[in-house]
Amino acid sequence: MLEAIDVSLVNWSRAQFALTAMYHWIFVPLTLGISFIVAFMETIYVKTGNPEWKKITKFWMTLFGINFAIGVATGIILEFEFGTNWSNYSWFVGDIFGAPLAIEGILAFFMESTFIAIMFFGWKKVSKKVHLAATWLTAIGANLSALWILVANAWMQSPVGMQFNPETARNEMVSFWEVLFSPMAVEKFLHTTSSGFVLAAIFVIGISAWFILKKREIVFARKSIAVAAVFGFLSSIYVIFTGDSSARTIATHQPMKFAAFEGLYNGSERAGLIALGIMSTTDTDESNQNLMDFNMKLEIPNILSYMAYMDWNAFVPGINDLIDGNEKYGIMSAHEKIERGKTAILKLKEFKEAKEAGNTELAESIKAEFQTKDFQENYFKYFGYGYITDPHVLIPSVPLSFYSFHIMVFLGMYFILFFFLSFLFVIRGKLEKHRKFLKLAIWTIPLAYIASQCGWIVAEVGRQPWVIQDLMPTMAAVTKISTSAVQVTFWLFAAIFTVLLIAEVKIMMRQIKIGPKVKEEGGHN
Repeated sequence: MLEAIDVSLVNWSRAQFALTAMYHWIFVPLTLGISFIVAFMETIYVKTGNPEWKKITKFWMTLFGINFAIGVATGIILEFEFGTNWSNYSWFVGDIFGAPLAIEGILAFFMESTFIAIMFFGWKKVSKKVHLAATWLTAIGANLSALWILVANAWMQSPVGMQFNPETARNEMVSFWEVLFSPMAVEKFLHTTSSGFVLAAIFVIGISAWFILKKREIVFARKSIAVAAVFGFLSSIYVIFTGDSSARTIATHQPMKFAAFEGLYNGSERAGLIALGIMSTTDTDESNQNLMDFNMKLEIPNILSYMAYMDWNAFVPGINDLIDGNEKYGIMSAHEKIERGKTAILKLKEFKEAKEAGNTELAESIKAEFQTKDFQENYFKYFGYGYITDPHVLIPSVPLSFYSFHIMVFLGMYFILFFFLSFLFVIRGKLEKHRKFLKLAIWTIPLAYIASQCGWIVAEVGRQPWVIQDLMPTMAAVTKISTSAVQVTFWLFAAIFTVLLIAEVKIMMRQIKIGPKVKEEGGHN
């Protein structure tokens, strides 16, 4: 089956989806975080009655609105690509994947759309408390939107709560709650949304620092930084905890991804964590360019074992263990998984042939065997491996995964210090004197976006070649359309998204230069 697939079609389809997702994720994290920051600011306004807080709230609310509108445009295209570029995938898991996406559209999107109207246009039409409720519900709705798409993504990383139906060759949901509350889904939602909170807090501090450097709106800037610094600091600490628990879940369900982003080639007990490392440009294995040796690395003993299994002496499998197998630790080789996957695919083929031949008795016998617990756990579990011919394709890009993960972690540590200093300087009233720090705050904004994108690179590149972990490789999920059609739409989307991004930046900068309105008229001051 896979021999007939055009590799360039797969690569261009992947590139198009990655392009759309990465542009979309430029807008989303700011929406997730700044909506809550605005809600906190308005809460202070309602509690104190100080009109300065209303001015602050409305300024950041305007930036939220600009970002929200353009983010929605890129998100809609993503959902269409599942049908146009990944129709085999959509058929295979549409019964499961469609449910959270439908809930996102019906519940969360409508919810935030309804309350966002009150938030922007209801200042003079509803009471303070009703308006505040609308602001909070907009923030909750925006994050609920993220919940459903992250649940769908988590299911692809760790498929649960489903059963394969040989009659339709589709996976069908048997437990919605298992899909919704799987450890992968819960941790992905908490880690991703809280990282969005961090990015938004940095955005608010960076823009506020610009006002102070320009000696404009000093009180507005100080108050904004105070709220954002506290929100960002607490969110950063929370990101560490959610990231730590996510790593343990990945070590269990996606050990190859875990080994790749940790740069662990050979497993060991009391495995050390590579805190810093520089990889060689020379191939370690000529048959696989994804494996690169380290020129230099700083390793902390035992930490990786504890991080993965909460045990300082635990064995952590490396990439070579997962490919070659390790009998001592009960790790099956990739070759064995491939053979079991082929057995599952062959059994499905025999079932279809029996059905087509009208041999109902044989078909029912094969179906019964297919659905036994033994066959599901020992053969169907490795269904996707049956499409793999070379075990080396099971290894994701180690350099890209390793560097993305470590850049994300390094920047995460820097952000904690950044928030701490921001709050310290603002409560001591010395922020204006630290002009270098204020300039650094502005330059920290792009660093927050880099860290956010790195997180998704770790998540998506690290799980290759799977579109659904162990069940469907990416190359089997792609729609068989002409490569040139994908190339044309890739460049078209690249141009449109770039124009949208430039438009957003220009509108944002114009609004920032205008600044908050000096005087509010009417409404519930």
